[in-house]
Amino acid sequence: MSKRDYYEILGVERGADQKEIKKAYRRLAQKYHPDRNPDDSSAAEKFREVSEAYEVLTDDEKRAAYDQFGHAGVDGEAGGGFGAGGFGGAGAGGFSDIFGDVFGDIFGGGGRRHPNAPQRGSDLRYNLELDLEDAVAGTSVDIRVPRHVECGRCDGDGAEPGSTKETCPTCGGHGQVRMQQGFFAVQQTCPTCHGSGQHIKVPCHECHGEGRVRETRTLSVKIPAGVDTGDRIRLNGEGESGINGGPPGDLYVQASIKPHPIFQRDGRHLQCDVPINFVDAALGGELEVPTLDGRVKLKIPPETQTGKLFRLKGKGVKPVRGGAPGDLLCKVVVETPVKLNEEQKELLRKFQESLGENNSHSPKKSSFFDGVKKFFEDMKP
Repeated sequence: MSKRDYYEILGVERGADQKEIKKAYRRLAQKYHPDRNPDDSSAAEKFREVSEAYEVLTDDEKRAAYDQFGHAGVDGEAGGGFGAGGFGGAGAGGFSDIFGDVFGDIFGGGGRRHPNAPQRGSDLRYNLELDLEDAVAGTSVDIRVPRHVECGRCDGDGAEPGSTKETCPTCGGHGQVRMQQGFFAVQQTCPTCHGSGQHIKVPCHECHGEGRVRETRTLSVKIPAGVDTGDRIRLNGEGESGINGGPPGDLYVQASIKPHPIFQRDGRHLQCDVPINFVDAALGGELEVPTLDGRVKLKIPPETQTGKLFRLKGKGVKPVRGGAPGDLLCKVVVETPVKLNEEQKELLRKFQESLGENNSHSPKKSSFFDGVKKFFEDMKP
């Protein structure tokens, strides 16, 4: 099957300069990046096709051969390019190099990296603190994210508009220099071009030759209902910009839920302590307890003890990944009265006297001291 024209693939004219080719490749590489199209089986193939065209048209020798002889000039062993099968040739500068350069940090690919090969931008993480109410109900928040973006003045080239780059005189464009010390040879990153293989004669006044500038951008982030501490929201392409036309990284917004004055969260369930006085605990009563949806009535049966749990169905959190809402667990805490006056103290003494020696009024107390008594009796020789 015949291959498509490389210029047609990138959508540029045959006389396009390197900056136009690079810009076209960057746009298409971001569009067909397999990481952005996990459900599209054809995305990787389209990306490979775009990358093949970019690899040829950015190499002066290969481009000249292609312009003169077409695909025959760059296919096979003579071209040293992509091999008879179209991709994955072993020749230096073949598709395997550029594919590894772009995806190496994702798929663990290796191989020699060309000094000016496209590189994917770094991922960023933003720690977002949320109130419990916003995390449960969902919300939208604006965040300010500092990051590196492509310089608008030089289009990421690093050179002042109107000036050109030249091959680095120190490393000859390889990005590496070889240092000989006696019997040992050490290969190091070129100190002149810092591994790019090119020397910028007049650096861009905006980015000072880096090709990227620092920018703080405001983004609106939609927080889905039910997120919990540790959950991450991925914003595709909102990380650091790529280098040499590579796709940008992603931004991960990591949620952290602030402590709440009333509720504690345990997955999809909520918990809270409900203090009651000892009269309501003994005689029973009805209380209003808070939920995230408002107040509800809670009936306290007579003889309720501290630690008793009351479960309010469906008053917890609806999980972000789906499923039924959790419950609200209300734990009773019987509160001992404080700051009593003399009359109140006297009434309590009379109440205590009225109980007499009848242990049936305090079964837990009686059971506890019976156990203590048995414990010490068993210790006797």
